[in-house]
Amino acid sequence: MIHPVSTDLFASKAPLEWAVVGNGILFTAQIPIGADGQVVQGGIEAQTRQTLDNLAHTLEKAGAGVEALTQVLIYVTAREDLATVNKVYAEYVREPYPNRAAIIVSGFAREEMLVEMVAYAAVDADAS
Repeated sequence: MIHPVSTDLFASKAPLEWAVVGNGILFTAQIPIGADGQVVQGGIEAQTRQTLDNLAHTLEKAGAGVEALTQVLIYVTAREDLATVNKVYAEYVREPYPNRAAIIVSGFAREEMLVEMVAYAAVDADAS
């Protein structure tokens, strides 16, 4: 059985939850949208920061923090953006680091997006 995590993130019109917990594992995908539901402007650094802010918020609402991350999958549209993503990511995540992969994609559902992150974390199954 899964339980949705209640967040203050923009309510998507798509049939999805920003995060769910099942068997003590949080499953989430985060994108660079602000409170207004729009993709933030300012390039890869601003979008990465917003995505990680959304991730940190979601983890907090699930009763955890970034230290609970077990795996992060980072998707970007440009290989050259990975250095900037790594720089911002290092501001949020500390050792011991979660397992991680970086994937270059041709695009996202929202054309203006440059980054998306899928993350898994160990959380208290009752906290959500």
